[in-house]
Amino acid sequence: MLHKPVPRKTSSFPISREELVLIGITMLWGATFLIVHTAMRHSGALFFVGLRFAVAGSLGWLLFHRAMRDLNRRELIAGALIGLTIFLGYALQTYGLRTISSSQSAFITALYVPVVPLLQLVVLRRVPHIMSWIGIALAFVGLLLLAGPDAMRIGLGRGELATLLSTIAIAAEIILISRFAAEVDSRRVTVVQLAVAGLLSFAAMPLAGEPVPAFSWVWLAAGVGLGIASALIQLAMNWAQKTVSPTRATVIYAGEPVWGGIVGRIAGDRLPGLALLGGLFIVAGVIVSELRRPPKPFTGE
Repeated sequence: MLHKPVPRKTSSFPISREELVLIGITMLWGATFLIVHTAMRHSGALFFVGLRFAVAGSLGWLLFHRAMRDLNRRELIAGALIGLTIFLGYALQTYGLRTISSSQSAFITALYVPVVPLLQLVVLRRVPHIMSWIGIALAFVGLLLLAGPDAMRIGLGRGELATLLSTIAIAAEIILISRFAAEVDSRRVTVVQLAVAGLLSFAAMPLAGEPVPAFSWVWLAAGVGLGIASALIQLAMNWAQKTVSPTRATVIYAGEPVWGGIVGRIAGDRLPGLALLGGLFIVAGVIVSELRRPPKPFTGE
């Protein structure tokens, strides 16, 4: 049976409450960049990701332990699949960064933006609205501009291939959330996916040869803080994507580096003109994707 999205309530305001929540998520993502960058000086990537999601899963369990008693098989499978894509997205991207630059990684990762509407069409059998396609195109161009010209000098090494696979995992996460959102309890699925992502990250440490880091209040504070943020983010995504399609959500998520750039600018970083232009393209993409005819029942575009 194909997933049938919950009809969206019509409103005179051009952006729905759920979409505002997703915009808030991208703002939070952008604000965490400096925290992660600082934490990586004191911890390995897999350990930090594992800590972050273990904290998030534990917090979710504490908040929703009564609801977890009714966890069913479908919710367990949905949460495990989403958790697997979260882990793969982080792990493969981290592996790729061993041999390619951060700008090259950003350039390849941007490919998830056009991949999502294609997966929506193939997996969910829902055709994105024409304005969503235009918004996707603008956001994609914006992300490429943010990555910079040096990022386009890529080959086909292990780092590039791993990062390319990470983009598929990111796109799959967005699609899976929409696929199961209306059929499961958001609270229970969120706890499962966070726990799975954390456990898989810890389990991958010996395979990647990553040791447990020496104790540091920096990675502890950052891991706990971002763990709380991750719990809120994943819960909000599972709730909001009950009515927001994968394509429209992706256009909004593409704004993450814009908010990251704003936070970086506040912290003293200087953005090049090309990056500012890229940010404008992403903002334009978000606005254009919202342009519609008079409100009508949600049909998945």
